[in-house]
Amino acid sequence: MRALPAAAVLVLACALTACGSTSEPAAPKSTVTASAPAHEVDCSDTSLSQADWMEHCSEEGAGTGGDGGPSTDLPFGKAYAWPDGLEVTVVEAKVFSDWDEYEEPDPKSTEFRIRLKVDNKSETSVDLSELSIMVDGATNGGTASSSSFTKGSAPLEGRIAPGVSAVKTDDNTLEKRYGKDIVVTVQRTTDDGFETFPEFTGTIK
Repeated sequence: MRALPAAAVLVLACALTACGSTSEPAAPKSTVTASAPAHEVDCSDTSLSQADWMEHCSEEGAGTGGDGGPSTDLPFGKAYAWPDGLEVTVVEAKVFSDWDEYEEPDPKSTEFRIRLKVDNKSETSVDLSELSIMVDGATNGGTASSSSFTKGSAPLEGRIAPGVSAVKTDDNTLEKRYGKDIVVTVQRTTDDGFETFPEFTGTIK
């Protein structure tokens, strides 16, 4: 067999060893662009689409509900906003004592009135009958019974126009053995299917 010239041997050796270079071959450049930081969504933005809100703000999505904060363990006085802009705040829960002449308290129960602020920051009027309130004892169970005290009552009924806020009332009775710490759940039933019901925690004063 005929021997290769020395120059040819050198070229072949360079091709096999990259002419003595000890560095690893460069990895092929990725065609995938580095992912951008997670998109932050303002859950109180009334122009946010329902799809984006469900993805980033609802409990089923990656984010949290309402105004960007959690939808549970909200303290009294903290607002919660649905994606259409309707905002609710449990202002307080107070023992009721302003009895009408035909009413009398139950000595075994704590009778109290919840004040709920409703702020319509949406672009359309809202039917307040969409809202309902459920109250549970937060210490050792118990569910409050709905009641209706005559004086000062402002039930959740009628409509509220865009840009208008109002304070409504919801009356309840809870057996004293369950204490005065409560969880107030504000439920909303609409054709838009808002599935997050905020829960507010506080004490009956």
